[in-house]
Amino acid sequence: MIGAIAGDIIGSVHEFGRTKSKDFPLFVPGSAFTDDSVLTAAIARAILTDGDYRKSVLEIGRRYPDAGYSGFFASWLFSSDPKPYDSWGNGSAMRVSPVGFAFDSVDDVLREAARSAEFTHSHPEGIKGAQATALAVFLARTARDKDIIRSEIAARFGYDLDRTVDGIRPGYSFNESCQETVPEAVIAFLESDSYEDAVRNAVSLGGDADTLACITGGIAEAFYGGVPPEIGNKARDILTPDLLKIAEDFGGRFGLIA
Repeated sequence: MIGAIAGDIIGSVHEFGRTKSKDFPLFVPGSAFTDDSVLTAAIARAILTDGDYRKSVLEIGRRYPDAGYSGFFASWLFSSDPKPYDSWGNGSAMRVSPVGFAFDSVDDVLREAARSAEFTHSHPEGIKGAQATALAVFLARTARDKDIIRSEIAARFGYDLDRTVDGIRPGYSFNESCQETVPEAVIAFLESDSYEDAVRNAVSLGGDADTLACITGGIAEAFYGGVPPEIGNKARDILTPDLLKIAEDFGGRFGLIA
């Protein structure tokens, strides 16, 4: 889970900067957690408690009104009676990585990923993006085989994962859809040789950098067996005490190392 959060923090200063290089400092004075980390923590808290994803997202999300939510999500979050709004945005995928760490079968992961998405992202592409991300995390920590991850995600969800980071980068730009964020984030992981390299790949695409790196970071954490301490510790230093406690409680429950 801290891998997703660290990815978000690293990507935060590149979100609108169209960074097209892997050569950048991981942390700078402006590095901060965004809605990606807040909502990832909310999903983790639900798993640790009563399984009510919607309630947890509302409670944790409302604590951080300036976290950088999209307009549609902010309207949902602060509504008196929030209803699903048929979103296909990448918000369902950015928050789902705890599901891939917590559940132990493909069926359970797919079911819980859908549950974590559908109270906001009820569009089929929004649910698919969450399921693909969670399944990638699950396969990364269990199968630990990139060929299996590539083939399973491509076959189940119809994503084109035969592209390369170098091929995507020149024509890619900011995009908030699941269908043009999740496959690119998975490819950034597939081409990596370490957690750090995966996050650098994701940011270097020049798109929705915090969300790309959040999704990629969660998969990379699962595959590489954790996050380098110098990265994980820096991310922890940036989190608020309540978000840090959720991350540490989740890591302790599910044996995550960072």
